[in-house]
Amino acid sequence: MKQRIYLDNSATTRVDERVVEAMLPCFRENYGNASSVHLFGQEARAIVEGARRSVAGLLGADTREIVFTSGGTESDNSALWGIFRSGYRPGNHIITTRIEHPAILETCKALESAGAEITYLPVGSSGKVDPEAVEAAVRGNTILLSVMHANNETGVIQPVAEIGSIAKRHGILFHTDAVQSVGKIPVNVQDLGVDLLSISGHKIHGPKGIGALYVRKGTRMAPFMTGGSQERKRRAGTENVPAIAGLGAAALLAGERLPEMSSRVAELRDRLQDQAMARIAGTRINGQALRLPNVANLSFENLEGEAAVIALDLEGIAVSTGSACSSGALEPSHVLVAMGLRPEVVQSSLRFSLCCYTTQEEIDRTVQTLEAVIQRLRKLSRRG
Repeated sequence: MKQRIYLDNSATTRVDERVVEAMLPCFRENYGNASSVHLFGQEARAIVEGARRSVAGLLGADTREIVFTSGGTESDNSALWGIFRSGYRPGNHIITTRIEHPAILETCKALESAGAEITYLPVGSSGKVDPEAVEAAVRGNTILLSVMHANNETGVIQPVAEIGSIAKRHGILFHTDAVQSVGKIPVNVQDLGVDLLSISGHKIHGPKGIGALYVRKGTRMAPFMTGGSQERKRRAGTENVPAIAGLGAAALLAGERLPEMSSRVAELRDRLQDQAMARIAGTRINGQALRLPNVANLSFENLEGEAAVIALDLEGIAVSTGSACSSGALEPSHVLVAMGLRPEVVQSSLRFSLCCYTTQEEIDRTVQTLEAVIQRLRKLSRRG
């Protein structure tokens, strides 16, 4: 049996062995409640605060600005609901984009039911939002901008720093979902000018079920979860010490791997897309803009994307047609539709997402297999 190839790292990543090693003592020896005053509790607290330093260091933040959550979705929910309920300034208007992750878009729908007014900005064919469109959408009652740092389907990096300047000029808070960008490109909250930023552990070789929300000092935000006074009263609930330890270790590794992501992994991504375009007729890149170094979203003329995913899986190669959070949905990719791509292009698209473990041999085998799979599926389609 051929060794399997995993190219769906935008959906989730393999947990690094060093992350596992950091977590294991929290199950065996340091199992105290981090809010307890005795030695067991204080040992657990030390682990939590060590991880907080690591996450803060990765983001260029102060440790007091890091709130641990259960993942990217909770971080996004906490940011949007927390600002909407905070009353930091009069208003109920939120600006976002049509290409956001469902954790933002579905939350915005819920906020509309609660009385919020939402503006969903379009993007161009490149997959980027126009900062001028963001500024034009600002009203007197605008309380929050939420624009993702990098798109989870195309990898296109958004002009977050420019949008941050717009938010600051108008005295509006700014949130970015950086779940995909953290660990792939440098992310510094000071340079980006954001007030809130979401990350997730399982996208950077950490465990699932853990994430963090950066909240700039002085930001008024209502807690999303109420109960105890954990996380400076930002997020109630007993701290998940093993997962927090894992996120801390993953954050350290992510910082160390940034040079590799921008060089070796980016070269492998380019090798994949260049070979695919050279060997497979009708191949195009979706998202002709600055992208994350590990993501290639490609469409293939006269191909049904879902059929290709299944066929590649049977060959031991894991890719996707888009966001894992939308798998099983019959609707086409909302991201590619928002970019104005024709329906047949949207339906024929595949996302390949690499990581630090990806090898050149895997890329070459993937392209070779992809070429054979597409030839076979195209012949079947013509017969049908």
